[in-house]
Amino acid sequence: MSFVRNAWYVAGWAENFGRALTPLTIMDDAIVIYRTEDGRAVALADECPHKRLPLSKGKLKGDAVECGYHGLTFDCLGNCIRVPGQTTVPKAAFVRSYPLAERRGILWIWMGEAEAADPDLIFDLPAFDEAGWAPHFGDALEIESNYLNVAENLCDPAHVSFVHPTTLGNPESEDVPIESHREDKTVITSRWIRDAPPVGFFKAFGNFQGHVDRWHYYLFHAPCVAVIDFGSADSTLKIGEDERDRGVRLFALHFLTPVSETRTIDHWMHLRNIAQDDEAMGDQMNAQFRLAFDEDKEILEAVQQREARPRRQPPVRIAIDRGANLLRRVIKDMVEEEIDLEDALHRQDGGETARPVRAVPH
Repeated sequence: MSFVRNAWYVAGWAENFGRALTPLTIMDDAIVIYRTEDGRAVALADECPHKRLPLSKGKLKGDAVECGYHGLTFDCLGNCIRVPGQTTVPKAAFVRSYPLAERRGILWIWMGEAEAADPDLIFDLPAFDEAGWAPHFGDALEIESNYLNVAENLCDPAHVSFVHPTTLGNPESEDVPIESHREDKTVITSRWIRDAPPVGFFKAFGNFQGHVDRWHYYLFHAPCVAVIDFGSADSTLKIGEDERDRGVRLFALHFLTPVSETRTIDHWMHLRNIAQDDEAMGDQMNAQFRLAFDEDKEILEAVQQREARPRRQPPVRIAIDRGANLLRRVIKDMVEEEIDLEDALHRQDGGETARPVRAVPH
């Protein structure tokens, strides 16, 4: 498959990057991230063009990176500024630099053409700025599964009844229909479960004494951000879809970073409308999320292992797959747009630059 490269992806929580040379891999690109002396984050290709030693094996010299093999030194833009033993710098002595941006404690990286890196395209959520909401950071969950498998899971409310029976789901939701539709590059999948017992999560944090009305709104902002708006309200309130703030409501945010064809990192966090000043409550909720997301991890890794083997019969498609199918269509459209742009640029420069060969996801 091919990834959407002209997009902002989460490199990690901003607090996890400092003066150390920190290596990571995104879309099979080896990258090193560090902060300058004034605190600005820098991302460079993690490979010296001389002998290919990772620059993360070198050391910082002020705001520049010195290769640990022969001392070639690169500035924050990837330009080679020193070659020990000679005064000239070869034209090929440079490394790629990646645009970065910091928003709300998150470090974002642009994996495509640097000229197209518009910070206004970085995902944001209005609740961050609204009174009555408390954000709480979670973890970086490593999943040995293809990015689209993980993305499909985040367009799929139906799985919670079976994968998370003690935390986020229960049998009462098994046969509730799911609605799915696409709005430009966002896929929205939703359902309401009316007048049913609360799930384990809301038994723990909602203090409900009787039945509740419960909702799931899965909003996947392609290519890499999922927002799960979910919550419960006492069923006697008979709240409407636009009255969800009357209940216990959360936004679970998932930022997917493709590492390779078979590995994905899910940086997750949540915002809640209860106990806004109680950090312990946020920690307790995260403990429940870890249980649930580990269950997802087990399922997705098992699927990936099986996908590596030959298929013995045609795949079965069912109604709940609509959200996942819409998502794959969105991603396919975005990849095709990038291929068309690359082709146009290739023709514009007279074919002087090599055009990357990219597959389109099915």
